[in-house]
Amino acid sequence: MSNDNFNEIIKRSLHIREKYHQLETRGNGSEWTLEEDALAYLTDAGLVGRNVMSHQKTWLKKDSAEELEHKLAENIWWLIVLADRTGVDIKEALNTFLTKTENIFQ
Repeated sequence: MSNDNFNEIIKRSLHIREKYHQLETRGNGSEWTLEEDALAYLTDAGLVGRNVMSHQKTWLKKDSAEELEHKLAENIWWLIVLADRTGVDIKEALNTFLTKTENIFQ
């Protein structure tokens, strides 16, 4: 994935989050807090686990390939949102992580 593509994914992700903030304000009178966003992410991360178990046939559920794909992507979206809300440059953080981890195996 090129840097331009990742920039576009980040931009689209934050735009969608803004739309959700508008829905939250209309429905609840305020936007979700950072903590509420983090809890929503953790809920979706747990659902990834269940969907992987279903994929491996260790959790009894209908075929979850589409749901697994959706939840994996949604988790990436949440991480982009959480990085933005906490002031973390996700591109730089990911690059640093990958470099440090690659260096372990050299």
